[in-house]
Amino acid sequence: MLALLAAAVLLGLSTPIHAQFGPGGPPAVGVVTVQKRPVTETSEFVGRIQATDKVDLVARVTAFLQERLFTEGAEVEQGDLLFRLERGPFEADLEAKQAAVAQIQALLRNATITLNRAQSLLNTPAGQRSTVDDALANQANYAAQLLAAQAQVRASQINLNYTEIRAPVSGKISRSTLSVGNVVTPSSGPLASIVSQDPMYVLFPISVRTALDLRNRYSDKGGVAAVIIRLKLPDGTMYGQIGRLDYVDPSVAANTDTFTLRARIPNPLRPGARPGEPGNRELSDGEFVTVTLEGVQPVLALAIPRSAVLSDQQGSYVYVVDAEKRAQQRRVQLGQSTPDTAVVLAGLQAGETVVADGIQRVRPGIEVNPAPISPPPAVPSAAAPSAPTPAARN
Repeated sequence: MLALLAAAVLLGLSTPIHAQFGPGGPPAVGVVTVQKRPVTETSEFVGRIQATDKVDLVARVTAFLQERLFTEGAEVEQGDLLFRLERGPFEADLEAKQAAVAQIQALLRNATITLNRAQSLLNTPAGQRSTVDDALANQANYAAQLLAAQAQVRASQINLNYTEIRAPVSGKISRSTLSVGNVVTPSSGPLASIVSQDPMYVLFPISVRTALDLRNRYSDKGGVAAVIIRLKLPDGTMYGQIGRLDYVDPSVAANTDTFTLRARIPNPLRPGARPGEPGNRELSDGEFVTVTLEGVQPVLALAIPRSAVLSDQQGSYVYVVDAEKRAQQRRVQLGQSTPDTAVVLAGLQAGETVVADGIQRVRPGIEVNPAPISPPPAVPSAAAPSAPTPAARN
């Protein structure tokens, strides 16, 4: 019997706080003191990744597609030669235009000599004003023809240059829509597309009400400079890079009553990845992500553990332990809550005591046996709200 009693005493000492109560005494609960703590304010929205540059490669002249000089799906640099069209006809046309220029230049030189001779004889008995006028008009005519011929040379040179299609921007190139040997024309459509990779844009809509709240929240903290952007990828992992807002749509969408915000965020190669291999970067054009607007500096706010908050049809509430050690139900209004910490906007005062552990045994008005527990984390890192706002889902 003595051994059994000793075992029972040891078992009672090793039981957690939420089980330390007898059948006739008040239930033991863990409590925390309401106080202001640094909390990082966040807001969550649904966004889409968009490339900063997206270019369709289109033929500017009609010619045979002679050569493709890139690997489909690879990353290309600005200025890289991608397609080469048949050059022979354009080179011949350019040489013909250059010959026409040389011919007109010879005629212009002869017209200039004739004009000079007529002007030198004008003050002699052999000179005539009509001869000078004819020579002057003839020289001006050949000068005009030379300008036109030189313009034709430039046009032919431009068309010859169009037989080489180069990358106008750096990025990842798509597959080729036409194979070598086909005749391409300006109406053939895109031969391929280039999508830039680093950096990327992320666009997301927010309601007008939320936009006004963000403006008021950060107006005295530097405006958009006080906000950083974090992304949660489709698999739930947090993206390692941070972005900055760089654009706000000047108009409100009439059908959704939302603004569109845009942020620029780096998209570097993954560690160990090569530029040409698939999946070498985390972000892809058109990808859906979860966008978190996060304040640069934490703010002081009344914070309690998230486990201390209960909810019903009327809203959120907590149990406050009064001076007589009785639990009283108190309705609260929450702010930017996280999975670990709840920010209280209204309903509690600093210094009050709330139940955070053993709350399932508490009823309004009953006496409890409170004991302190560890406070919530000081600064939640990369915190996200409990759920995206309805406007953010539009």
